[in-house]
Amino acid sequence: MPRPFSLPTPLRDPARLIIGAFVVGLAVAAILLHLPLSGLLGDTLVRFGMNVVLVLSLVPMLRTGLGLNYGLPVGILAGLLGMAVCVQFNLKGAGGLMAAVALAAMIAVPVGWTYARVLLNVKGSEEVVGTFLGFSAVYLMAVFWSTAPFTNPKMLWPIGGQGLRPQVNLDLFFGGALDSILRFSVGGCRVPTGLLLFVLALCLTVWAYGRTRDGTAMRLVGANERAAIATGIDTRQLQARSVIQSTVLGAVGIVIYAQTYGFLQLYDAPLMMAFPAAAAILMGGFQGGRVTIAHVMAGAFVFNAILVFSTPVANELLVPELAEILRTIVTNGVILYALLAGTSPRKRARSRGG
Repeated sequence: MPRPFSLPTPLRDPARLIIGAFVVGLAVAAILLHLPLSGLLGDTLVRFGMNVVLVLSLVPMLRTGLGLNYGLPVGILAGLLGMAVCVQFNLKGAGGLMAAVALAAMIAVPVGWTYARVLLNVKGSEEVVGTFLGFSAVYLMAVFWSTAPFTNPKMLWPIGGQGLRPQVNLDLFFGGALDSILRFSVGGCRVPTGLLLFVLALCLTVWAYGRTRDGTAMRLVGANERAAIATGIDTRQLQARSVIQSTVLGAVGIVIYAQTYGFLQLYDAPLMMAFPAAAAILMGGFQGGRVTIAHVMAGAFVFNAILVFSTPVANELLVPELAEILRTIVTNGVILYALLAGTSPRKRARSRGG
């Protein structure tokens, strides 16, 4: 019997329609205001590349039904520590960046294991506990940053010579190391080829892992945990593994973010970084069911396009002093709508097999 006609999922979802219309409206406004569209697209590609790994880090925990990883700062702190150690030893260029990625991943493994032990003891409250655990870790590490025995003068406060600065310039070390590889411009649109290839490789790795035996088992756990237990799957082990993977990807993600941004940001900088990542994957179409790499890529691009296009458009239409305020209101309003639409009780119940 032929299936009745139905609209594609994005067209049946008012949240995605509104977000998509908002992005298109920003692009049209930029054209009408004679803003450099190619330059804005280039900036969007750069911001997409520097943020997409942080969004990708949410995928493992979503696969096993643990929800959005609002404890992402835990992994970010591991990455910051790995970068700080590399800066301490004056590691530079692509080699320094790869050393930072490797060290960040190694630090993130035991950190992720500890994080997993906590989450698996608070079943059903992972998102809330993860949020407060991330906040606590950020402020605990703030004490470490101010007392750690680093000696590189480029990292320390100029007066007193003790304690790390809130921002450490990475241009003297491995800042832009990925962005500069095979970079080219098309009509004023900058394409950071090395950065995009690296994040694409990570996305393909996570996608390929999802097709393995472990990845399939993780999806089964996320779809229906009781059914997974009935088939003999060790759900706790798989969920712990997904938390470790998410933490490792978060640590690698902040290294990629920092090398593009050009600064190592410490103290309370990682505090709110989980929320834009969560909003991005919801903007990409994730609604509490199966999560895909397409959700990550689309959400990261749309979210960063909003950030890039909204500021110059608002500057042209309003008094410059009000532009940033309006951009913040509109952008966070879109994020809030995506969060509310993507985490309704019905969708959450469906994602847990209820």
